[in-house]
Amino acid sequence: MSRPRIALLNAAHDGDHTRRNFRREVDADLVEYRTTERDLPETFAFDGCLVTGSRASVYWDEPWIADLKAWVGDAIDHGLPFLGVCYGHQLLADVLGGTVEPMGEYEIGYRTVEQDGSSRLLDGVDPEFTAFTTHSDHVAELPPGAEVLATNDYGIHGFRQGDVWAVQFHPEYDLETAAQITRGKDLSAERIERVLAGITPENYGAACQAKQLFDNFVDLVAERRAETGGRTAAGD
Repeated sequence: MSRPRIALLNAAHDGDHTRRNFRREVDADLVEYRTTERDLPETFAFDGCLVTGSRASVYWDEPWIADLKAWVGDAIDHGLPFLGVCYGHQLLADVLGGTVEPMGEYEIGYRTVEQDGSSRLLDGVDPEFTAFTTHSDHVAELPPGAEVLATNDYGIHGFRQGDVWAVQFHPEYDLETAAQITRGKDLSAERIERVLAGITPENYGAACQAKQLFDNFVDLVAERRAETGGRTAAGD
């Protein structure tokens, strides 16, 4: 059987790191779309979709965000499985009827996240695990019928509704990306230096366990394809 074909909805304004990281971590045929340029698929003939991080907020009034929300909503209605990461987590929550709000503070750096082991997306990941986080918005209210997958003291770090999975943290980050993103934040020099001091091979090594969720998602997508008879069942 061929590898799953997944639409990579790249919402990063400077998408080079994002492209590299997801192509390294996701063992599937990724078809990339630069959503900030209003570049979206003209078909739903994929096995699944992945929505990346972004410096944008889902509640901004920008045409590309409205376009992305509309396409994602239609794709979910067509039965395509989704995985959202950071901005993607928030966008999926918004599209499904949840609420995304500013936190009034910033979570950034390698942090501890907890999960109860009930989700296949996080199979093979410890109940308490390390992940890199960087966000100032959060999912304040889950979509109707969604279940929490992961949390920490900043709030919801993962949810599922049907064939839609989403995580707030960044399992795809490497050390280079974590450092570059941190240096670009509008935070105090002291805090930036403190976060940079924690971007170490040891913390990165611990955070690599969470990368397992990409293999788990690809497996879930492949199972869904087998059940439906292939990507053409999603329609054109």
